[in-house]
Amino acid sequence: MTSALFYLFSFVLLFAAFRVITARSTVHAALFLVLAFATASCLWMLLRAEFLAIALVLVYVGAVMVLFLFVVMMLDVDADAVRQGFWKHFPLAGFIGALIALEMALVLMGGFRLTEAAPPDPLELKLGNSKVLGIEIYTHYLYPLQVAAVLLLVAIIAAIALTLRQRKDSRHMDPSVQVKARKAERVRLVKMRPTVSAAGDGEQGKA
Repeated sequence: MTSALFYLFSFVLLFAAFRVITARSTVHAALFLVLAFATASCLWMLLRAEFLAIALVLVYVGAVMVLFLFVVMMLDVDADAVRQGFWKHFPLAGFIGALIALEMALVLMGGFRLTEAAPPDPLELKLGNSKVLGIEIYTHYLYPLQVAAVLLLVAIIAAIALTLRQRKDSRHMDPSVQVKARKAERVRLVKMRPTVSAAGDGEQGKA
C-alpha cells in the first residue's frame, strides 16, 4: 500500500510540476504549484517526516502561494507579452535545464544505491519525529538557528526600507521633531491690532 501511494503521489507531483511551466494562465500555474506542494507533503508523510510535511503545507501552500495568487490576480499580468521570444531562448533554457537535471542526478544517485534501509532510531520511535527534530534544533543547532533568525530579520527590514517612498501628496510628521517639542512652543501668543467697528467702516466708506 505504501509503494502504491508513493507512485501515485509521485505521478501527481510530476504532472503538477509539468503543468506549472506549461499552463497558459498564470493563475492556473499557481494552482498547479499548490497541488505540487500538497503532493510533496504527502510524500514527506510517507517518509515519516511529519514536521517537514506540515511546514510545507503551512508555509508554502497556506502563506506563500496565497500571496502569489493575490499578486497575480491583482496585477493582471499580460501573459502574451511575457511569452514573446519564448522559442528564441528555448534552446539555451533547455540546455541549462538539462545540465541542472544531470547535476542533480549525479548528486542524488548515491541515495538510490542503498541495499537496505537504515534501522530506525529508538529515541525517534519513542518521542516522535517532530519532537526529536525540535530537541536537535534547540540543543545542538541553537546558534545556527539564531544566526538564521537574525538574517531573516535583516531581510525583512531591508525589504521594508526598499519599499518606502516619500509621497508628495501625503502629510506625515517626523517622530524626531515630535519628541523634541516643548511645552512653550505649543502655544504662541500673537499681538494683533484692534479691528475697526462696523459703524466706523461705514463712515469711512461715505467719506
